[in-house]
Amino acid sequence: MSLERELQQRSGSKCELCGNEEKLSEYTISDIKENGLKTVLYACNVCTEQMNDADAIDANHWRCLNDSMWSEHDAVKIMAWRMLNRIKDDWTQDLLGMMYMEEETLELAKASGDGEDDENKLIHRDVNGVILEHGDSVVLIKDLKVKGSSMVAKQGTAVRNIRLDHENETYIEGRVDGQQIVIITEYVKKN
Repeated sequence: MSLERELQQRSGSKCELCGNEEKLSEYTISDIKENGLKTVLYACNVCTEQMNDADAIDANHWRCLNDSMWSEHDAVKIMAWRMLNRIKDDWTQDLLGMMYMEEETLELAKASGDGEDDENKLIHRDVNGVILEHGDSVVLIKDLKVKGSSMVAKQGTAVRNIRLDHENETYIEGRVDGQQIVIITEYVKKN
């Protein structure tokens, strides 16, 4: 029997995380060396996309973990634990507090680094010390000359949907007057 057929049978042809019945495929937990059903689950394309891309995570979609975290299958429990740790909302912390996993399975879940506080993680802060997140809106607190152009970004200009520089916590990127620019965080306040 093929692995996909076993997964279909095990899951009842539903996503093992959210229960969706459309666009299902095998999802292999890549950072675990073991093979077979212990590291593979049957998942829909919505879950797969969000498991692979942290920026695509929709916290409300993952409320389904309230049920699937109790699965008897290790691969499902591992991904439920990891996604709950990636979201970090009050409700996810409550579920993590209730979740039970064998020590060996928990070690496999932790192998990805999810759930650990990253001491080296860059934290971007505005002039008032407020933490900035990807997609936030900020306001310039002074006129800024834009290097390499004659443009001056005026005080009070709103910059929406900012992007964080992953290498320097003092830089963010945003669009001002149709031009993408790098802005130093000490010259902005969160909107």
